[in-house]
Amino acid sequence: MGKKLKQQRRGKGSVAYRKLPGTFDISVNYPQVENKVGEVINIFNHTGHTGPIMEVLYEDFSTGYLMAPEGISIGDKIYINKDNSYSLGSVLPLSKIVEGTPIYNIEFKPGDGGKMIRSAGSYAFISTRDEGKVTVTLPSKVQVVLSDKCRAQLGVIAGGGRKDQPIVKAGKNHYIKHAINALWPVNRGVKMSPVDHPFGGKQHHKGKSSMTSRNAPPGRKVGNIAARRIGRKKR
Repeated sequence: MGKKLKQQRRGKGSVAYRKLPGTFDISVNYPQVENKVGEVINIFNHTGHTGPIMEVLYEDFSTGYLMAPEGISIGDKIYINKDNSYSLGSVLPLSKIVEGTPIYNIEFKPGDGGKMIRSAGSYAFISTRDEGKVTVTLPSKVQVVLSDKCRAQLGVIAGGGRKDQPIVKAGKNHYIKHAINALWPVNRGVKMSPVDHPFGGKQHHKGKSSMTSRNAPPGRKVGNIAARRIGRKKR
């Protein structure tokens, strides 16, 4: 009897797949109240986020957390939905942001608090506009069309270049993954035995099609699950 696949073990909710306490407990979202002014009172690193986070004290003495941009410092002002307020880290609707301006922490739907472009050193920019819609170019060069009521922060997320330094040793990568309770190392299926993975065996290649039925049992559900097509795309 072989070992269970990763997706089978993950479904059991064992300790290896539970988040560590205090890792993702900070909510980095935009305040729902419009026309707010705040001041940066603290900048810190937090496990579970690749970029630094800034703590903002608003004028009503409430506090919140936002992703910190490059160049921000303690004491700077943060403006939420304020017209003609283009300071670093401020939050504005896409309708009020000039094309080509670096933006991050973009809302996918108006009011969701920011979902896209939240990793260190990343940014996007507005390319075109069209009647209530805005086309945003992501770091992957993929363009998405969003409502011009979606909000975003101005600037580039701090912490860029964190991957420039080589890891060199497996021990360093072990502690990086251990901090966020990530499963590592992850073996390839073709390197396993046939009893441990459907692609396992001595041939060191899959030996069968990667296409898998959506109704396949969990022990076989690996590869391209219910894929519309496989193979190279003809240009």
